[in-house]
Amino acid sequence: MIFFRYQMFRFIWLARPTGRYLHKDHQLWAPLTLADFEAINRCERSLPKNFNFAGDVLDQWSQKEKTGERPANPALWWVNGKGAEVKWSFEELGSLSRKAANVLIKPCGLKRGDRVAVILPRIPEWWLINVACMRTGLVFMPGTTQLTAKDILYQLRASKAKCVVVSEEVVPAVESIMSECPDLATKLLVSPQSQNGWLSFQELFQSASAEHSCVETGSQEPMAIYFTSGTTGAPKMAQHSQSSLGIGYALYGRYWLDLKSSDIIWNMSDTGWIKAAIGSVFSSWLQGACVFVHRMAQFDTDTFLDTLTTYPITTLCSAPTVYRMLVQKDLKRYKFKKLQHCLTGGEPLNPEVLEQWKAQTGLELYEGYGQTEVGIICANQKGQEIKPGSMGKAVQPYDVQIIDENGNVLPPGKEGEIALRLQTTRPFCFFSEYVDNPEKTAATIRGNFYVTGDRGVMDSDGYFWFVGRADDVIISSGYRIGPFEVESALIEHPAVVESAVVSSPDPIRGEVVKAFVVLSAPFKSSNPEKLTLELQDHVKKSTAPYKYPRKVEFVPELPKTITGKIKRNVLRDHEWGRT
Repeated sequence: MIFFRYQMFRFIWLARPTGRYLHKDHQLWAPLTLADFEAINRCERSLPKNFNFAGDVLDQWSQKEKTGERPANPALWWVNGKGAEVKWSFEELGSLSRKAANVLIKPCGLKRGDRVAVILPRIPEWWLINVACMRTGLVFMPGTTQLTAKDILYQLRASKAKCVVVSEEVVPAVESIMSECPDLATKLLVSPQSQNGWLSFQELFQSASAEHSCVETGSQEPMAIYFTSGTTGAPKMAQHSQSSLGIGYALYGRYWLDLKSSDIIWNMSDTGWIKAAIGSVFSSWLQGACVFVHRMAQFDTDTFLDTLTTYPITTLCSAPTVYRMLVQKDLKRYKFKKLQHCLTGGEPLNPEVLEQWKAQTGLELYEGYGQTEVGIICANQKGQEIKPGSMGKAVQPYDVQIIDENGNVLPPGKEGEIALRLQTTRPFCFFSEYVDNPEKTAATIRGNFYVTGDRGVMDSDGYFWFVGRADDVIISSGYRIGPFEVESALIEHPAVVESAVVSSPDPIRGEVVKAFVVLSAPFKSSNPEKLTLELQDHVKKSTAPYKYPRKVEFVPELPKTITGKIKRNVLRDHEWGRT
């Protein structure tokens, strides 16, 4: 990586004092503290007019390091499993991110409010550019490196992104669709190697000034956009504000992640998903904790367990799929160095996995449930009884209820839609909107409730139990997959006349994508195994590889219904043994 040279010394930052201040009646107040952010989350004090996570949180921790109020713990600790390592204090993160901010503003020519697509793996530059976007008021749009050229084209065109930042493996995909992206003005490459037609982040960073004044962003000003899959159509652009991400996760860090500034958290989420923002940026750094990152391009159980025994990680957060794989091992042979608190989310957790994990490690698994749009909704928190199979209780500031199709609250034990009761104003920790899609934004509200699109049950003790999606979205290994995207990819293949894509039970991933396919006449006599592989490869090339159907069943015809949703419902019920 390009930052190893910075590990032998600390940057000296001598600019104006960091942190930002509230003004009232022309008097200078102290900067907002973590207690203030938590009080805002509890609705005990109002949201400030202006807020910037880099200036109001990260730079304050940098000051606390200088005064000894924070332990000598890195802010970011990155390893690649091959001997390379990066450790940055908050002071170093501040200095380096100011240099990165100058790269984005000056040679890249970006200005406040511009949208920046960032498609990078787990490398330190992802965090650096994330913070640099905060400092400059740019809108950060993360994407997984598994995106295909078609996915990237859609995201760049839909968002009108002015800049794309990628690692070298993504370059060919971007090059292939460049001519169709009229708004894209700048291509920035994060790689030791230079590339024709691309600005080199490494070269520009080395010569960039470390002097940069953080912009005074409004609390409700856009900060990030996440593309989220739905039942029909292309992914929606869920936009979050400076405060919904930067302040909205303060309570999660304390009560669900149970973090202190002396803790080291390893969150395994892909950089393209909001779970990376929750666990590896906002919740963790609000508490002043160290974010640990392992490059690990492909998940490997042995590497994972060796990491826990080698490094002093206190807090672990990963999808249930990872724990399902880990409990297949003899975990009693491993002595984790400092692991104390384990969390999971992104898909339902099987009760037996929770029990096996505890039996082998002595540690509880604390499940959380949330959404890209509104953050964590329910969680099993430290100090609460864990009911195996439950997502836990509602978390502050949300009033979570189970409602029917008319918006009426259902009694305990009755299945309905999981919803959040709205007060007079929209909670600041909600997403702002689906960009350019007011109809979809409005459709999330039913009466006095925000509807999640998930179905569940609440018991008499206030614990929530996940039943399934109210729509057809498939959640596999923590990834959200819209069936329409897979069906659209399949229909492009000449063998496919029609298809229906549903979830199918899987012992490791919880559920996987299954495609029911009606073949065209010339392909009806094809070898089923070979054709299955061909269709799977086709989908991997047409859309992000994680969306491909792991199961394919060839059928003479699909259920004769008017809509794709009803068709999928019939097939899904059959697949899960509900008919």
